[in-house]
Amino acid sequence: MQNDVESFESKLLYQEMDWDQFDLNPKVIAALKKADIKSVKEILNLSEADLQRLMKLSSADIQYLLKTISRTLRKNSMLTALQLYQDKHHLTSQHQKLSLGCSVLDNLLKGGIPLVGITELAGESSAGKTQISLQLCLCVQYPYKYGGLESGAVYICTEDVFPSKRLQQLIDQQHKLRADVPTEIIQKIKFGNSIFIEHAADLDTFHNCITKRISLLLTRGMARLVVVDSIAALFRCEFGVSDSVTKARYLQTFGAQLHSLSTRFRTPIMCINQVTDAVSESEAAQCNCSG
Repeated sequence: MQNDVESFESKLLYQEMDWDQFDLNPKVIAALKKADIKSVKEILNLSEADLQRLMKLSSADIQYLLKTISRTLRKNSMLTALQLYQDKHHLTSQHQKLSLGCSVLDNLLKGGIPLVGITELAGESSAGKTQISLQLCLCVQYPYKYGGLESGAVYICTEDVFPSKRLQQLIDQQHKLRADVPTEIIQKIKFGNSIFIEHAADLDTFHNCITKRISLLLTRGMARLVVVDSIAALFRCEFGVSDSVTKARYLQTFGAQLHSLSTRFRTPIMCINQVTDAVSESEAAQCNCSG
């Protein structure tokens, strides 16, 4: 238990923080950077008066900063068995998977996709990969009781435009597709307001997306699902055959970053990839030149 406490402190108290990922006023974030305060430990070691003098902020700003830091620590700290028992919301999410909104697929996957980890959805063109991913973006918004996570979704497009028309069709048909959910509950959910769309056509944009913007959405609790459509598309023109080692390192880095986000926020990551069973030389050359 002592080792667990030390590990917790080293990760949350001593590590250098990216203050831009916290739900703070830009003025407070700027003051933290100007005062060269880099860790939560530094903040907790100073009194409120010292923070006011150092950061040149009002008492109200400092109090809000301390409350935000405290909420972050409580959210990520270890829980006792009694707390787990009393916190039914957390207990439910611990043992639940994210439903796909289809009893056949849910039965096949023993409840849906896991909350922690990266799930790959691969198949040929027009196999229904995007359809399943869009449905997941709706399913995540349902109450826990109906297989959801009561939160939004992030959909990252790397080659095609986001299929907004198809999404609207799915939203309009939810009362038929989710006959297991009472109509009054479906009507209360503003599905379109909780799907955040990102476009990343190159590796730098994708890296910035997952390390900053998505992390911020997850920190604020605005999303509990990330869909990447697709990672493979980012590498088609970036690397040649001789760059396989560099390509593998990038993939490993992105995979580790996505897995870290999934573990930290108990957020499922869905990665879509298109595959084919036979490729001719001319098709291969075309794929290497197309986005």
